[in-house]
Amino acid sequence: MAGLATTLGSGAMTNSIAEIGDAACIMAIGTSTTEAHPIIGYQVKKAVRQGAKLIVANPQEVPLARFADLFLPLKPGSDVALLMGMARIILEEGLHDQQYIEERCENLDQFKQSLEEYTLQFVSDITGLPGEDIVNAARMYAENNPSSILYCMGITQHSHGTDNVIAISNLALITGNLGRTSGGVNPLRGQNNVQGACDMGSLPNVFTGYQKVTDEAARQKFEKAWGASLSGEPGLTHTEIFDAAHRGEIKAIYLIGENPVLTEANAAHSLEAMKKLEFFVVQDIFLNETAALADVVLPAASFAEKNGTAVNTERRVQRVRKVLDPVGDAKPDWWIVSAIANEMGAEGFAYNSAAEIFKEITSLTPSYAGITYERLEEGGLQWPCPTEDHPGTPILHTEKFNTPSGKGKLMPIKYRPSEDCCDFDFPLILTTERNLYQFHSTMTRYSEGLDELSGGEHIMINPADAEKLGVADGDLVEVNSRRGKLQVKAKITRRSQEGVASLSFHFAECPTNLLTSAALDPVAKTPETKVCAIRINKA
Repeated sequence: MAGLATTLGSGAMTNSIAEIGDAACIMAIGTSTTEAHPIIGYQVKKAVRQGAKLIVANPQEVPLARFADLFLPLKPGSDVALLMGMARIILEEGLHDQQYIEERCENLDQFKQSLEEYTLQFVSDITGLPGEDIVNAARMYAENNPSSILYCMGITQHSHGTDNVIAISNLALITGNLGRTSGGVNPLRGQNNVQGACDMGSLPNVFTGYQKVTDEAARQKFEKAWGASLSGEPGLTHTEIFDAAHRGEIKAIYLIGENPVLTEANAAHSLEAMKKLEFFVVQDIFLNETAALADVVLPAASFAEKNGTAVNTERRVQRVRKVLDPVGDAKPDWWIVSAIANEMGAEGFAYNSAAEIFKEITSLTPSYAGITYERLEEGGLQWPCPTEDHPGTPILHTEKFNTPSGKGKLMPIKYRPSEDCCDFDFPLILTTERNLYQFHSTMTRYSEGLDELSGGEHIMINPADAEKLGVADGDLVEVNSRRGKLQVKAKITRRSQEGVASLSFHFAECPTNLLTSAALDPVAKTPETKVCAIRINKA
């Protein structure tokens, strides 16, 4: 794949959070950074105060746009056209880093040929952006180095999300911004320790540290360590599991730390799947909407009630330290899983502590091999950290890429429209976003203080659309998609561009994902939750 083999595989930032503040240019695309990642948002604002250029590309006029030198309110799902169009301009105007491309990239000729369709007129028509703004964005990104790209689910949650990420990689490669301090491609993880979960093999095609299950040598290593026979076939992704349960192919699910009733795309389909299960176990810190459906609920300890490690979005492994005793019968997740395995007669689960488990992780994971609890007492370490005298890796790809040739491959991409397009019956596009005062699904709804700040959902509608619909601010409206419907109050705002409305997904009273599309990216199998054709009527 593209030169970001490590980043594409792991979803990790190529650079470090602290470097962002020293970038000369930042392109924030598909992210409302100050709302979803306020600490990183602070670094962006620091860079702007120091004179950095800021490009914000987002269908919504997110708060970060107020600080931008250039705001690009592109149409939802048009990211590939914008990014490839910018690449064409950079190459045509000679703004690329020729020496970097010659020394560290390959496939330039094929890549150039693929840019022929991305004329300025074509890109403008697809994105809805003025041609002048597209040209200015390309020049601003290429002429101010180092340039850092930040992105989040506004890039990945599409039926062509992988293409979006590769297009970002292409842009960074042709300008020499990979392997460079304060540059890079920096995906911002959606929750704390999502990075750690992926690092630990919570993906269907890898063991820990992204060692592929299809790699016989890697598989034999884990079989020897665990005393078990392991499949060389990749498993099902998150979304595919619910599809298989709906078909009756999966009879039982053991769900840990997830609330798919609210977070899964096309949630009605997932709800049906869960109701078809013969046995359903949920392990969580709250009795959330999904746990209410379970046959068995196992009470888990929260982060403050257990010891262990967590990994943040910049690949930094950090200690988690217990400060409170667990409430009631709650136990750490590792303890519960081990207890069940031991009751079932499994071997290899006689753990006494999280530290003991971490030693096993480092013994099997080359990128973690040099990380110890003793070293983490002095502060976090960024993987890869292969030996105990290694300082960790703040910046990836400084010398070579994780490809057979060691070079970054420039990848041709053909523009594909989103799957869930508008028509006469569904003339508007719904996109989803996050709220500064709430976190993911209902986790923060247990805080009265946060509910005081933001305790209810509103659908954001552009004034021009509201006028056509006869809807006023605060009116109750019904929102219909091809999959479901819900009622919610309207907020009339220019934050939403004409033709686009938005909802968050934090509120059980307004289950947004009843509406969203589960059309999947063919590679990552990520659902298309950022583009959903809808109809709005006054309720």
